[in-house]
Amino acid sequence: MTQPTNPPPTDRPSETRTRILEAALREFSSNGFAGARMDQIAAAASVNKALLYYYFDSKENLYTAALEMISAKIRDRSMAVFLSKATPGERLLRTALDHFDRILSQGEFQSLMQQEMMRLKHGESAALPILVKRVFAPLQTMYQAITREGISSGELIDVDWMQIHLAALGANVFYFLAAPVWRLVMPFDPFAPDVLAARRRAVVEFLGQAVFIDRKHGAELAARVIADTPMPELPVKPLIFGRTNERTK
Repeated sequence: MTQPTNPPPTDRPSETRTRILEAALREFSSNGFAGARMDQIAAAASVNKALLYYYFDSKENLYTAALEMISAKIRDRSMAVFLSKATPGERLLRTALDHFDRILSQGEFQSLMQQEMMRLKHGESAALPILVKRVFAPLQTMYQAITREGISSGELIDVDWMQIHLAALGANVFYFLAAPVWRLVMPFDPFAPDVLAARRRAVVEFLGQAVFIDRKHGAELAARVIADTPMPELPVKPLIFGRTNERTK
């Protein structure tokens, strides 16, 4: 394959690279690593296919770069919540709500992470261990720190910090993963805007009552967090854990 030695002079390399990564993110999240096509990524990024190899050398490198790009955005967003000026308990509530909204609005990231876990299971993934070290390990360390700070200060109940972590974030994952079942057993669409608004509110209100020593304080914080954190705008066809939220017709 003939590869260009320089990017086109009429385009800024950083803008071209970003456009390629964004197109790759959409293609990989929709079709997986094996199913994604480099020519489709090139067409979506409005570049020739050879330019993909100029910037990234291989499909595997492009995939890893796209995963690193979206993971860095998730890490920075989460760290901003962890480092906000608030009590440990309020930061915990905001983290749970941010996690709910992230699953809801960042479907490409959720899909890629699910694919990576499957690839790791089959011995194919080289990206997930890197991402765990760069992204998830620091976030877990921060979560552990604020939970223990809240316990030490007397704001949060004295229980295993990991159990609080699982209660706060595990419930979000289960809700979205179990959405196909909810549709069969519940008289509502789990992705209807009013249902989602009620569910995200319930997540925060539950934690305000469950993990705070002073439940009145927890309820007040929960109300504040919900009031100043509007639900994110959803894409036309949100991708939740590798599938759209549209009903099968």
